[in-house]
Amino acid sequence: MAFWDYANPTRFLRLVQVVLPWLAGLCVGLFAVGLYMSFFVAPEDYQQGDTVRIMYIHVPAAWLCMMCYSVMTISSLGTLVWKHPLADVSAKAAAPIGAAFTFMALVTGSLWGKPMWGTYWEWDARLTSVLVLFIMYLGLMTLWRTMDDPIKAGKAAAVLTLVGALNLPIIKFSVDWWNTLHQPASVFRFDGPTIHPDILWPLLVMAFAFTTLFFVLHLMAMRNEVLRRRVRSLRLRAASAAQPGPAAAAQPAE
Repeated sequence: MAFWDYANPTRFLRLVQVVLPWLAGLCVGLFAVGLYMSFFVAPEDYQQGDTVRIMYIHVPAAWLCMMCYSVMTISSLGTLVWKHPLADVSAKAAAPIGAAFTFMALVTGSLWGKPMWGTYWEWDARLTSVLVLFIMYLGLMTLWRTMDDPIKAGKAAAVLTLVGALNLPIIKFSVDWWNTLHQPASVFRFDGPTIHPDILWPLLVMAFAFTTLFFVLHLMAMRNEVLRRRVRSLRLRAASAAQPGPAAAAQPAE
């Protein structure tokens, strides 16, 4: 069966029913292993001490806040270019999850920054661009809530999402383009990671755990949105059927 066949909401719901329990189990297992490695196996940093363990939450959350928006960008292209029936459902479902990961990245980054930089916040390029991303998530969520028609809301949000995607390379390359407090990339590099394996492996496991958590939440949110739209359609049909026709309305009351 081709991927496009799952544009049918019924087939999609059937797929979610099969995949979701296995994905949730994998997520729980990865978090159990990742948290154990992060807090009981990984060594302390010789400068930061135990404070470095915030990294195992902060870095995956930061990765996921950008990945969520990337999913929304691809979904927006699916809405405007390929007219995929579930594309706007995917984008709408991803927005609150991305906002949560972005908020987590900002909070953990502030907690990590206080002992390292001496301040909870600094208006450097990376922090500012991530804050802009968080505001964009909130704006898109508000847009979806202010429009009653989900089709029109999906198209409007898709245009705004594509415009906001310009912020993603700014977040990614801000440490290379400007002098910021953040260090350059140390995991995804052409010459290989510069982090010691004792720290790298727990970080990667936590990154996979957060990624599976996103897909679990995303599939659940998409399923709920499909069911919500079905309920809305049934209510509109019921309301339309309950309205009297022109002939019935013209009859005098007895």
